[in-house]
Amino acid sequence: MSDHEGVASLLETITSRESRVSVIGSMNVDYTVTAERLPKPGETINGGPLRLLPGGKSANQAAAAARIGAEVRLFGAVGDDANARFLLEHLGEAGVDTSHVRSVAGPSGTTVITVDAHGENTIVYSPGSNAHVSVDYVHDAAGDIVASSVLGLCLESPMDTVTACARLGHEHGMTVLLNDSPFVDTLPAELIEACDVLLVNEHEMAQLLGVAEPEDGDWDKADWRDVAARMRTLGFAQAIVTLGGDGSVVLDGESITRIDPVPVHAVDTTGCGDAFMGTVLSGLAAGLSLDDSARAASYVSAFAATGMGAQASYGTSAQILAKLAQQ
Repeated sequence: MSDHEGVASLLETITSRESRVSVIGSMNVDYTVTAERLPKPGETINGGPLRLLPGGKSANQAAAAARIGAEVRLFGAVGDDANARFLLEHLGEAGVDTSHVRSVAGPSGTTVITVDAHGENTIVYSPGSNAHVSVDYVHDAAGDIVASSVLGLCLESPMDTVTACARLGHEHGMTVLLNDSPFVDTLPAELIEACDVLLVNEHEMAQLLGVAEPEDGDWDKADWRDVAARMRTLGFAQAIVTLGGDGSVVLDGESITRIDPVPVHAVDTTGCGDAFMGTVLSGLAAGLSLDDSARAASYVSAFAATGMGAQASYGTSAQILAKLAQQ
């Protein structure tokens, strides 16, 4: 069976099974501009037209999961501005259930993004309404949150809210997946204890564990058994480390699996990590292993890199397979 056929089977499993996912956290409007290169500190450079795109790590993860067939409920808050309607409309088009999203006074969350000619980006985040996703809100929505089998969390919400939600999911037997992004180098012990799987990129992993990054950027030379042991000591028996264009590594107990990258011509890497996360959430909810969920995620996130924006670049399983078969 070819790699494409194998991944097609994995994506079909996600689409065909009753895969229920709850995601709690952020929704942002991304103010995105492209430029030949990223500006240096204090420098002004010319850019292309400003684009308003739907984003927010949690919203992106929910949209990616829904696009490939999972039943996704998103929990969070939007403001009372035009951006709120913009965000909810796009999430609805992706198939995300936003009926539990609260509306609060003030602006919705926003990000300001610059993308260079190689698809790399810089991002500045303003929480807005996302700061109102409180512990009380989690308690009020608890019955609907735990109706799913898998829970996705990131750190664009207040830490006490994330911790309370992780604990709720853990107590109800949900598989809890934490994306340590925006990166926090010291996670609360209570949060670690309540989480089943950690998702980080290579730079976040190195900072979190105190591991030196290879000078030549070749992570295949890294001592992944040492990384896995350090993860277990920290409290994560299962983790995925994404390596950008070099694929990912799945750490599952003492098992280490290298997931190869899917080569594409990258246009914009914004939201690719969230597409990866959303796919892993969907895969685990559909009963796939952590390895197979990451394999499927490598295709979904690679497809996302071929389009502009985060949610705007996500596709269905059929669209993803058709596009990547041509690469």
